[in-house]
Amino acid sequence: MRLAVIVVIFTVSVDGLRVLLIHRSGEPCIGRWALPGGLLRPGETLADAASRKLFEETGVKDVFLEQLFTFDGLDEVEDSAAVSYFALVDAARVRLRAEPVWEPAWFPVANLPELAFDNKDVIEYSVTRLRNKLEYTNVAYSLMPDAFTLSDLQAVYESIFGRTFDKRNFRRRMLSQEIIRPTGRTISRGAHRPAELYEFTSRQPMLL
Repeated sequence: MRLAVIVVIFTVSVDGLRVLLIHRSGEPCIGRWALPGGLLRPGETLADAASRKLFEETGVKDVFLEQLFTFDGLDEVEDSAAVSYFALVDAARVRLRAEPVWEPAWFPVANLPELAFDNKDVIEYSVTRLRNKLEYTNVAYSLMPDAFTLSDLQAVYESIFGRTFDKRNFRRRMLSQEIIRPTGRTISRGAHRPAELYEFTSRQPMLL
């Protein structure tokens, strides 16, 4: 059986949650956009292949990366299967690979182009998984810089969930979970008073 990995790579920008797609230049589904992926190399594990694809596409590693599920019928070829993963990256750290044939680009999850295969279902499932993970883990660390304000963090959560949160309740919840802590530093933005900077207590996945 031919085995491949597909990686759903999310980031957050000013217009919300985005996913990385590549433009297919060959059949099947030529001209459509698709999630990045590829076949395993000889002796390569699934996790290693997913990490490799993530690094090839974004230039980053040591970020949150988790297996989702396996589906059959990859590229409409019999005796094939693909294992999907999803990853979270800080857009400021990303350097998309310079290969015009693939035309890698970020797309808003809320406004996707016509996708190849069943990639739309994969993305929708990944968004659901991400929202669930945020309820009981610290995985948002992978979307944030080393230091950030609570308003920055709240904006990321709101982009992912697609709704606004009460500022005081959000602050209380984040601090009570003990996944972030104050750095002792502040940042000034415009005419507003300096905002306190926070950091994650761990930049590795942890349960609340």
